[in-house]
Amino acid sequence: MTQHFRNAEKVHPAATLYATEEKAGKLDRREFLTRATALGVTAPAAYGLLGLSSPAKAEAHATSGGTLRMQMETKALKDPRLFDWSEMGNFARGWLEYLVEYNGDGSLRGMLLESWEANEDATEFTLNVRPGVTWNNGDAFTAEDVARNITGWCDSSVEGNSMAARMSSLIDADTGMAREGAITVVDDLTVKLTLNAPDITVIVGMADYPASIVHSSYAGGDPSVNPIGTGPYLPTQNDVGVKQILVKNTDHTWWGTEVYGGPYLDSIEYIDYGTDPSAFLAAAESGEIDATYQTTGDFVDIFDAIGFNKTEAITSATLAIRFNQLQEPFDNVEVRRAMQLAVDNSVILELGYNGLGTTAENHHVCPIHPEYAELAPLVVDPDGAAAAIAEAGHADTEFELISIDDAWQAASCDAVAAQIRDAGINIKRTVLPGSTFWNDWTKYPFSATEWNMRPLGVQVLALAYKSGVAWNETAFANAEFDALLARAMSIENAEARSEVMAEIETIMQNEGVLIQPYWRSLYRHTAAGVMGADMHPTFEHHHYKWWIEA
Repeated sequence: MTQHFRNAEKVHPAATLYATEEKAGKLDRREFLTRATALGVTAPAAYGLLGLSSPAKAEAHATSGGTLRMQMETKALKDPRLFDWSEMGNFARGWLEYLVEYNGDGSLRGMLLESWEANEDATEFTLNVRPGVTWNNGDAFTAEDVARNITGWCDSSVEGNSMAARMSSLIDADTGMAREGAITVVDDLTVKLTLNAPDITVIVGMADYPASIVHSSYAGGDPSVNPIGTGPYLPTQNDVGVKQILVKNTDHTWWGTEVYGGPYLDSIEYIDYGTDPSAFLAAAESGEIDATYQTTGDFVDIFDAIGFNKTEAITSATLAIRFNQLQEPFDNVEVRRAMQLAVDNSVILELGYNGLGTTAENHHVCPIHPEYAELAPLVVDPDGAAAAIAEAGHADTEFELISIDDAWQAASCDAVAAQIRDAGINIKRTVLPGSTFWNDWTKYPFSATEWNMRPLGVQVLALAYKSGVAWNETAFANAEFDALLARAMSIENAEARSEVMAEIETIMQNEGVLIQPYWRSLYRHTAAGVMGADMHPTFEHHHYKWWIEA
């Protein structure tokens, strides 16, 4: 496969695939870029296959210096494999880098990997380590570092290690560790991965925020305590709940300057104003911040009105209002399905997120995912919902829906509870501050959590709904689902994968796994002069691209 891409005189089959599927309305540019680059095509080459020029570098005229102050909740750091908030990854990105980077156009490009290649059936990947990279303590960055980190990702015995779900095709099912021979150091700059089955998600998973690359001396805990990394910044303040600061590391020559440009800013400050958007607005109006982490709901228009610049990302980010199947009465599928019947997702989008997105279908696969399959429209039947609840023996049960106090999440859950109540089902709402909610969030019978976009639908299903994985908040366990998901992850062609996905989505709906009301557009507002800090579809902060106009 890769040989065709390297010869500009030959037409790779992917180009024909793109032309055919785009004409049929089955594939868009973002999907093609994700699929092609995940299998080893460089982003410029992928653009070339589409007959397009790769986007010009926006940083060509960037100016250096200055401090960018962003509103963001500041989270305590831990082993990056255990990161469960993008905010953790974004602060640590200052000094801990990634093998690959996911960009807003859907393409993947090499960071600590210079390139990668897949064989014809995606069962082997050759990872080419970027030469000349050094850790900020002077050590050379080599294939041993890459292999060590991937091996650590595969360790299923580490509680909360979500990377194991992303690397499942490298793991021995009996030991829960990397399979013997799965990860091979070929030489100082080459690693070979041998999968137990075709898996198109391996490289894409390396871009996700728990995939930070750590030094051999790292032994767990907060990586800012001894911040050895390959990135261009260093943490100088880590005051959780107040402020986190990154300062350019002038004692270390960053490899990326010659390759991608930057870094431009002298420092970056993350300032924590809690979860109330009115506090973000007050900070912006008083000149305390230069950017929001994200702007939601009514505040999108309000920030527009005060003169901040808006950027938007179309994503598969969502709110999962989920039933915990280990908790009564949600171990009963009829109860779960009855709750779904009571809720009109389009109403939740309008009331909970100000209509800034598209309606979802309770299966967590988005129309922008390459393998999305369109099913029949959801049925909304409040009378049927009440009858089903009564038949299940819960006519007098008072249900409880719990959410964090974040404005848009609370408003969305208020709207869900109101519709359930209107159907004649007893339900109360509980809104908790984050400091309380996150103590027991995996134990609540009925609650809501925010989910970021993943470029492929099979990725998010493997992370959130595969039996026994670290991030399976619903405790959903279904052998047929698992088998179909494994099959879908082995299929490179999106149209063929979509046929399997139709079965998967149907299982999700029939099993009443969650109420998933909408896909939300993401917004960021920045003050005049802030450049390169556009909203990213998966919330990533690429610090080296940020600058302030002189």
